[in-house]
Parts: sequence; structure tokens; C-alpha cells
Amino acid sequence: MSGKLVGEGPRLRVAAEEAQQVVARILRAAGCPGNTAAEVADHLVDASLCGMESHGVMRVLQYEEQFRSGAMTPAARPILRSTARGGEEESGQGGIGIPAMRLAVSQACARARTQGIAAMPLIDVGHTGRLGAFAEAGAREGFLLIITGGGGRQAWRQVAPHGGCRAVLPTNPWCLASPGGARGPVVADFATGMVAGGWLYAARSAGARLPEGAIMDAEGRPTTDPEDYFAGGAILPRGGPMGTELAVMSEMLCEAMLGPPSTEVNWLVLALDTTRHQAPSAMQAAAEDILAELRACPPAAGFTAVEVPGERERARRAAALVEGISLPARTWEQILAREAALHG
Repeated sequence: MSGKLVGEGPRLRVAAEEAQQVVARILRAAGCPGNTAAEVADHLVDASLCGMESHGVMRVLQYEEQFRSGAMTPAARPILRSTARGGEEESGQGGIGIPAMRLAVSQACARARTQGIAAMPLIDVGHTGRLGAFAEAGAREGFLLIITGGGGRQAWRQVAPHGGCRAVLPTNPWCLASPGGARGPVVADFATGMVAGGWLYAARSAGARLPEGAIMDAEGRPTTDPEDYFAGGAILPRGGPMGTELAVMSEMLCEAMLGPPSTEVNWLVLALDTTRHQAPSAMQAAAEDILAELRACPPAAGFTAVEVPGERERARRAAALVEGISLPARTWEQILAREAALHG
């Protein structure tokens, strides 16, 4: 078992450079400009290196399908613009969301540096990749980042609300990142469902199952088979009412406030300049005091250590850069087959 996949079959190790080259070739063949293909490939490989298989190289299969179907526009580039009511927003113009989210976080941080706090909505955009990567980059520059997405209920009914047995909500991701201690930023990156939607695609691709308590079938019965989800099932809310509460707030911010999404979901990026409240060295020292106490907590049965959010991903990245990315053999075979078909 790896991450949230159960019984996926044999796995293999793929060098990061090889994976990047294969993914970039698929994206270029699908119509992405060279710089977009390289950035998206780098991002997906980094997610796989961090152990986030749901947002890793497996996603290139979904992206290529969405380019082919017209769900995303491969050559689109994000733009900044003013709204009719005097606000400011970024439009992804129907393109893939990874370059767009990078720009949204960069712009929010730049404005927060001069204003103290800033918000940047992001609309008309496809999948944005692993939010933690963007938020961590901002946190390293001294910013608190809060990112959430929502508004895709019509096209992406994935999660049942607490007490319900039918998919009504998207997975409504949240990501929070703050400057941390000596080991780097603290990063919380999670879906409001028990699993992110990407894990369902990863399980299907690998011929694997999901853990118990993650999904239900169309009749509301617990299941671990991803095909039951795709046949009308639903993801369970994370933490019961807590997941539903966070999801509803995402919908209020990203649909009720920003309007109906036109590609996947809308996003809201908030950035706060922490240096206006505490000197960076003082904040790091205080953060390390908090985090060291957490790490020193004796682990409960079944655990080897108490982990700080964000540190596990960085440790996995360092190890995988040496050992290679661990992938289900079946998933890597599908990626290679897709590349061969596009270049045949």
C-alpha cells in the first residue's frame, strides 16, 4: 500500500528526470507551449517526489484527456484584470491551472508586501495541481497563505454532506502555509472530503482500492472500490460535520462571492505579510519552540513519530530524488502508452 491506495500491485522506481521528460512530451503533443509543458511537468514530478500521488505524474493522463475533449485549452495563458465592480482578479482563460495558481500566489504576496494583506481571486481555470507547493513558496518569503477553491458543484459533485448519502459538493480544497521553524514552513494542504478526487483516479489507474471509510456507493453503502464511486457514489466528508462546514464556506467564498465557475472551480488566495507583526528571526524561534514540542510528543500505538505538516513531504522529496519516484507499474505503463500513441 502507498498513500491512500490499497492493493495496487507491483510498483517501480522512475528517475525524476525521466518522468519530467515523458510528461513534458505528452503535454507538448497535446498542444501546450513549451514553457507551460515544462512547468506543469516539473510540478507533477515534484508532487510525486513528495509522495502526493493523487496530484503527481498520474495527472498527465487526465490533463491530456481534458485537452483533447476541450475541457481545458492547452495554449491559454493567465491574465490579470479588473472586475466590473472595481475589484481585481486573475483569469486562467480556460487553461491548465498550475501556471495560473503560481501567478495568483505571486501577485497576492506582492500586494501584501505593500498593503499588509491582499486577496487574489482566480477564475476560469483548470486543475491547479498541489496547492502546498505554491503556498510553501510564499511562506518561505514571510507570508501567511490561505487558499481555498469551490463552486464546481454542477460539474464536480463528489462529496456527500455530513448526514447525506449523495454527492453534492466538490472536494473543496483548503491550504494554509506559514513561516515555520528551522526545518521550513508549516503547510496544511487538504481536501474537505476524506480523499482528494485525484486519489480516485490514481486508484482506478493502478487497479487499486481506497481505504475503508473514504467512499460510499450509489446506495449510500460503504465501499473501497473506486468504480463504485464512478458509478454514482460519493466521497465521505472529512471529519464529518467539520469537513462539510469548511466545504460550505468554500462555496460561499468561491461561488456565492466570485460567481459560477466556467472551467473547473474558482479560487481565492489570501496573503498576509507576517513581517509586519513579528521579526522573521523572532517568529522562527517561537515557531521552532512550538514545533519541537510536537515532535517530542511520544507516538501513539501504530505511529512511529508525531509529524509536523509539510515536513513529511520535504523528507520524502529528498529521499525520492535519490531513489526515484515510486509509481504503480500499471500507471507508468499507461503513461508510456499515452506518450507512444501521441508520437506514433
